[in-house]
Order: sequence, then structure tokens, then C-alpha cells
Amino acid sequence: MQKLKEEISLLLSSCLPLEPAVIEDLLEIPPDPNFGDLAFPCFTLAKTYKKAPALIADELAAGLTAQKGVYWGRVTAGGPYLNFFIAPEAYGREVLREVWKEGEKYGHCAIGKGRNVTIDYSSPNIAKPFGIGHIRSTVIGHALYLIFRALGYSSIGVNHLGDWGTQFGKLIVAYKRWGDEDQLEADPVDYLYRLYVKFHQCAEEDSSLEDEARLWFKKLEEENCEAVDYWNRFRRLSLENYALIYQLLGIEFEHYHGESHYNKMLDDVIELVLEKGIAEESEGALIVDLEPHGLPPVMLRKKDGATLYITRDLAAAIYRKNTFDFALSLYVVGAEQTLHFQQLFKVLELLGFKWAKDCVHVPFGLIRFKEGRMSTRAGKIVLLEEVLKRSIDMARDIIEEKNPDLADKERAALAVGLGAVRFGDLSNDRIKNIEFDWEKVLDFSGETAAYIQYAHARICSILRKAGPDCGNWNDQAASLLIKEEEIMLIKTLAILPEKIVAAAEVYRPSIIARYLVDVAREFNRFYHNCPVLSSTGELQRGRLLLIGATRQVIANGLALLGIEAPHEM
Repeated sequence: MQKLKEEISLLLSSCLPLEPAVIEDLLEIPPDPNFGDLAFPCFTLAKTYKKAPALIADELAAGLTAQKGVYWGRVTAGGPYLNFFIAPEAYGREVLREVWKEGEKYGHCAIGKGRNVTIDYSSPNIAKPFGIGHIRSTVIGHALYLIFRALGYSSIGVNHLGDWGTQFGKLIVAYKRWGDEDQLEADPVDYLYRLYVKFHQCAEEDSSLEDEARLWFKKLEEENCEAVDYWNRFRRLSLENYALIYQLLGIEFEHYHGESHYNKMLDDVIELVLEKGIAEESEGALIVDLEPHGLPPVMLRKKDGATLYITRDLAAAIYRKNTFDFALSLYVVGAEQTLHFQQLFKVLELLGFKWAKDCVHVPFGLIRFKEGRMSTRAGKIVLLEEVLKRSIDMARDIIEEKNPDLADKERAALAVGLGAVRFGDLSNDRIKNIEFDWEKVLDFSGETAAYIQYAHARICSILRKAGPDCGNWNDQAASLLIKEEEIMLIKTLAILPEKIVAAAEVYRPSIIARYLVDVAREFNRFYHNCPVLSSTGELQRGRLLLIGATRQVIANGLALLGIEAPHEM
């Protein structure tokens, strides 16, 4: 599609007072294929020519009727639009050649080359189970990591662990009172979580437990040896547990810099805020008044001298800029934290950091349950590990039923089961809330990862039957694909590069997820109407080239979502 855009832009720039780059930005894809493949809106020319846009479109179409491009075959006027239709032989050949040439890199580009992007995502709380609520930040953040990397950026994944705060005082109290060494070693995170829940249950009857917890957290801040030993142990055991889930999901981070990492930087942050004169005392606390900027005041230090979460986030932002010199810093955190990030970025701006504009909160909706919201204090939580294992088990059962002779059922079950959970999240617009429902998450029919993966596996099966020669490029064969279903599939394959850029621009992996559904749907329509193996000669070779390119696009798109494309299932 890019070469078609370039050709049309150069053509129109020769007869219009506009630069090719400006024309290219104005080109649109019509909502109905019958209106053309690309359309140029003539509204912008009305003032220059002092004519109605529709009349300008008519005159331009009349002047271009006798012409024909390499990639476009005809042009018409449709109201205020100048509509271009592709020349299927040349366009299809060019698209397929590009897919075959680029392979796993098709759709990628280098617009971000030499630039770093830090992506803060996942960020579970130490000593608490990895709940299904963490899946959104984890898979959205990881998909953005992969998408930006495909655009040439150096992606830097940061797991900003919740490894500090009064909850550690509570855990220490709970463990000292009720802890059992054997249970801790057997299942550390689950056991610590149960102790955490028990603490809150008992604290409702005995308020002195809260005082005792605050005392132990104060000891931790003062680096008391016993408190630090407990904290180190709880953190290490938690990370070992989380590593198993990340390994299952195929996710790695460049840095596990939790809240505690920034403790030694907090004095410098407070000193900088005071030096810049943007803070003031309020009832003994240190605040930054953001009301002139339409935001509530933000507290950076309590009257007892304790710092807050936003103080550590200020330190983290400054550290990341100094360490990674990011061009973009993304925070993939729930929408309920929107105000927090508005305040954070405004304080950074008031501190004089011009790069504050490069910090972006990527919000997402909640996962809700029919029973209400999750609560770690009340012990209401659905474990992510449980969801993943159940999805894999169900995939295994379906594969056993539908393809009992499959050689590697376990690998296929992993690909389909994990893909179902990932895609079930990523196919939704991230800002919307999702109601968690076992039946929907584990539904392998319809617009799901399994639907897309099955299209990929089916193509692989056809290519295996066709033999090794189907992998050889042939210009003449690629030029024979002129049926409507063939052209529509080629057009769909052509826009993967644009979809990747669009997903990055608005931080929405759902754009790629929905696109892959379209690819699979167009492939199935093509396959139903255009025989492949039963066709003959050069036409068969051309159709094999088309489905081979389709397979590559599906594999590339799924890879950007962190989902495997199985060759058999």
C-alpha cells in the first residue's frame, strides 16, 4: 500500500500546489471498496481554486482518465473525493514480493532507530499472588514492547515491583506470630498471601496489630537487620514464583527496579523540589500546589518525614531518563491511576524537565467479576496461574478430540491455551473494562486466537502437501491473482505495516489483534472460493505464493502480541 500511496502522491503533486508528503498524509482508505482503494479528499483545494470540492474532483478525474500508473489502474470522482483503484496484477505482485522478501521482518521498519523507549508494565506486589488482574498490564505492556521493537526502537522493559510499604510491616508481624517455616518453603507466595489476609481479619478485632505493623515497617526503613532479612527473603521467594509465570508467558524484563530501588534517591528529589521553589509546607507536610493547573495538590512528604508513592515515582522517572535517555517513557497502569500520573507529569514539568512531555500513561480498564472487584485483603482473587493452566488443559482436551494423532499435542495446547488468554485481553480496546468470564476466556470459536492460529496451521498443512517448490518466487504466477477474493486478501496483507505504526501511535495492540481477525476471515473466504491444490500450473503456484504470504503475515502479527503461531493443531 505504501508504494501505491507514493505513486499517487507524486502524480498529484505534478498537477496540484501540494508537496507529495502532504498529499500522502491526506490520502484515505474509503469505507467501501467499491469507492476505490485510496481516495484523495479535495476539500483542502476549495479555497485555492475557489470551486466546490466535488467539481475539483471531477476535473482532476477527467484529466487523469487517459493515464495509468504502475500500481493503480483507473481513477474516478465520487463527490468531493478522487478515487484510485489498484492495478491488480502489478499491485498484487509487488505486495507478495515484499512479504516474501522481508519474511519475519515484513511490517517492521526503522522509524525508531537509535531511540530508546522504556515500558513500565506488569508490576506485581511482592508477597501477593499473581492475580488475573495483573494480566492486563502484563500482556498490553509486553505487546507494546514488541510493537515498538518492530519499529526500530530499543525497547526497555521495567518491572516496577511493589516491594515497599506498610504491607511489609504487616507481613513481618503476621509471620512472627503465626508463621510456619515448612509452609513458607512449600508454597511461599500463597502462604504469605494467606498470612496477609489473616492479619487483616485479626486486625479488625485487635487494632494494636496495625500499630505493631507500622513499627516494623519503620524498622525496615531504618535498615534494622531482622526486618531487612525478612523483607529480602519475602522478595526473593516472590520473584522466584513470578519468574515461573513470566517464563510460561515468554516474557523477560531488562530491569526489575521496584519501589525500594529508589529509596536512596528520595532525599535528592525533595532537595530538588525545594530548590526549584515549587513546594510549600502545609500542616507540617510538604506539598506541591497543582490547583493553578487544574489538579489537586500532591503530597511529597508527610509531617512525620515519610515519603509517598509519588515521591518514588519522581525519583524513578529521573533515574530512567538519566540511565536510559528515553525518547518515550510508557507507564502501562490501570485507568484508576490517571490522576496520579497527571500529577506526576505536571510536577516533572514544573521541575523544568522538558522530557516530561515524553512520559505517557497508557491506561486500561479493570477486569471485573460477577461477584465484584478483587480484593487481596479480603482474600478474593483469581490466580493468573490457575487461569493459564485451565486454558491449556481445555486446549489439550479439544486437540485430543479433534486431532488425536497430532505429534506434539503439548506444544499445540500451550500455544492455543496461552494464546486464548492473551488474545482475549488484547482484542479488546484496552480502555474498556472486561468482565472476566471463564466461558468467554476459554471459548475457542469465533474471533479468538484459536481462529487465527487455525488459519495459520491450515496454510502450513497445504504448503506441506504442495511440496518444497512452493517456496520459490515467481513473478508471472504472482501476476495471475486477479479474482476478487485474491485481491481482497492481498489488500489486507498489504496494510500490516500501517497497522503496526497505528498501534504504536495510540498504544493499542488491539489494532493488530482485530487486523489479524480480518486476515483470517479474508483467507477463509479466499480458500472457500479459490481452490489451491486442485488448481493447476502457474495459477496454483500463484495461489501458493499468496497463502504463503498470508501465513507469514499471521505469524508476524501474532508474534507482536506475544502469541505463537503453531504449524499443526
